[in-house]
Amino acid sequence: MVDVETFIPEAKAEIAEAIGDDNAVIALSGGVDSSTAAALAYDAIGDQLTPVYVDTGLMRKGETEQIRETFEYMDSLRIVDATDRFLDELEGVTDPEEKRHAIGEQFIREFETVAREVEADYLVQGTIYPDRIESEGTIKSHHNVGGLPDVVDFDGIVEPMRDLYKDEVREVARELDLEEIISERMPFPGPGLAVRIIGEVTAEKLEVAREANHVVEEELEEYEPWQALAAVIGKATGVKGDNRVHGWVVAVRSVESRDGMTARAQEIDWETLQRIQSRITGENDTVSRVVYDVTHKPPATIEYE
Repeated sequence: MVDVETFIPEAKAEIAEAIGDDNAVIALSGGVDSSTAAALAYDAIGDQLTPVYVDTGLMRKGETEQIRETFEYMDSLRIVDATDRFLDELEGVTDPEEKRHAIGEQFIREFETVAREVEADYLVQGTIYPDRIESEGTIKSHHNVGGLPDVVDFDGIVEPMRDLYKDEVREVARELDLEEIISERMPFPGPGLAVRIIGEVTAEKLEVAREANHVVEEELEEYEPWQALAAVIGKATGVKGDNRVHGWVVAVRSVESRDGMTARAQEIDWETLQRIQSRITGENDTVSRVVYDVTHKPPATIEYE
């Protein structure tokens, strides 16, 4: 486990030394990783830092409003609405790795645009150790590691938490007095809901995924999962009222883990699962059935793509 009293001053010193008298932007998603990195960098270089939250259209329900409220103390916070640009980039893309690379490249282009405006030469990221291991191996690319384009218009990328696991990041966040809604927040993938949609990302699928994920997070909060999610995995026949429908199939997944490298599917009681399926199918007429994923990691990954 990381010694936070040693790590925090060392991380701040590393950030300050790497950036010097220049400016930097930081990719702020609202998750514990990027939020902790932002807090470290803001303490280290103050007004030299511009936190950038990119609303990709792939975010959780109410995400943008929460980011605005939580980080309003950072005067230089930029919120960029890039929904249309991301969806345009993803149009027709069905391969999971192509999705991640498309999202990674578009993220970088958005950060480069802001960086030019504020004359920033450096990008700070909340990359952690499992991100690097999965991207350097053959599991999957992370949009902020293996998903980066070959040409990046920054003098350097600073990753102060590159050797930490998720539970260590939470320890750092608590020591920095970040709000509990941030420090204890369950992981959410950098590519957002795009990796919780099998096949092409469309506005219709996104709406189903966003609402279903909201239901799952609410209903499974008492189980304190490492991660709980809903994914749109295809279509199947169902019945709504007296009519046959060919609706979306939503897979619910809830896992326990220490660091995300391995995970075990949680045992959820039948009543809770029935309540989840009732809400998801009842609140969205286009969903025909809900299934529960009982697969551990390995052989599955936590996310679907």
